[in-house]
Amino acid sequence: MGDSNVPPVDNYRFLVVGAGVSGLSFCNFLTSDDYLVLERDDAIGGYCKTVERDGFVWDYSGHFFHFRHPDIEQYLRDRMDGEVITVQKDSRILFKGSLVDFPFQKNIHQLPQEDFIDCLYELYFRPEAQDGDGSFEAMLHAKFGRGIAERFLVPYNEKLYACSLSELDADAMGRFFPYADIDEIIRNFRHADNASYNASFTYPVRGAIQYVEALAKGVRDGGIALGEGLAAVDLVRKVATTTRGREIGFEYLISSAPLDALVGMCGLGGLEDAFTANKVACFNLGFDSKGWPDVHWVYFPERDYVFYRVGWYDNIMGSDRMSLYVEVGCPRDEEVDLDALQAQVLRDLEAAGVVDGQTLVASHRVVLDPAYVHITQRSLAAVDKVRAQLGARGVYPVGRYGGWTYCAIEDNVVETRDLAQMFNGLGLS
Repeated sequence: MGDSNVPPVDNYRFLVVGAGVSGLSFCNFLTSDDYLVLERDDAIGGYCKTVERDGFVWDYSGHFFHFRHPDIEQYLRDRMDGEVITVQKDSRILFKGSLVDFPFQKNIHQLPQEDFIDCLYELYFRPEAQDGDGSFEAMLHAKFGRGIAERFLVPYNEKLYACSLSELDADAMGRFFPYADIDEIIRNFRHADNASYNASFTYPVRGAIQYVEALAKGVRDGGIALGEGLAAVDLVRKVATTTRGREIGFEYLISSAPLDALVGMCGLGGLEDAFTANKVACFNLGFDSKGWPDVHWVYFPERDYVFYRVGWYDNIMGSDRMSLYVEVGCPRDEEVDLDALQAQVLRDLEAAGVVDGQTLVASHRVVLDPAYVHITQRSLAAVDKVRAQLGARGVYPVGRYGGWTYCAIEDNVVETRDLAQMFNGLGLS
């Protein structure tokens, strides 16, 4: 870290790591202007970046906003340029060549007869949860039975997380998992109620970056250092070293960097391997003509297809050419051959009937690393330990990856707003 007698070049009360939704939101709600945002990339947005290519508008992945706090939605809308549309979600599951309504467990009556009978029988005679087995996989079997679990819930989530569900905590998805008891499942046979937390969503016509740009308007001039990330943190001196080699003193460090990376940069050894995750290869694909109508995204549990989810931007935006995002879950420690994987994606899209004679005219691809964190008993304990160690030195991990959790984009705004208001209440200006 250099000679401890040499003072840092710069000092800020608040050093913010990451110019995505979490970092920019914190700055918006902070009354103090004594802050600097470090952003490793050359542009703001994090995973909410938007790409425009050959008339297609794509995000790094499908980012659709599900607001539970009207005041936050209005705060963003008031600062946005351009139209925002509201969409009633139409999501399906491709099972044995037919589309089934989501969620699977509430729509087993739409399956072929033998599958329906098996799912209903196994649901009724499902095993009780065993003491000591708090895994995600065990929870799925105990709540829904083997028929439902093995036809959709297990294979789909294993494709998404790129790991065995026996490794994940039972509450790995928190409030985002679509629970349903046996009465709700049977009632749905006659009276459909497939509402979920994201039954409706909003989307800006120019992509998710518009929400980020709205937050950027609340950042002071010169408050973001692009192309300069965090490299190391001296917790004793409270000095950060950036990727450009400069030292910055801080009173508080607010970090949306992945927690495993922050732990390493802070020199907290012995904890890094508690934080595991997958990565997702996202392929944005534009075709010369329309495909499946109406549907917004489809889940693919069957292992015949390499992807776990496909979304239709054109059905959301009402455009006249098929515009897809296709997501493939990958182990984090494996290299991804994007050329080979895209070729496989295109073959599987044809096999599934998604592509049926259309010609690919534009494409974009990106690997999100990490994408979905693995919430395990070990990671939960490590997060608590790390938060205590870092908090004692004025370091606050925030956001989906900083907090190593499963959450919505709006949750990041709520978390960082509350944190900023806590500092405001301390009279720090």
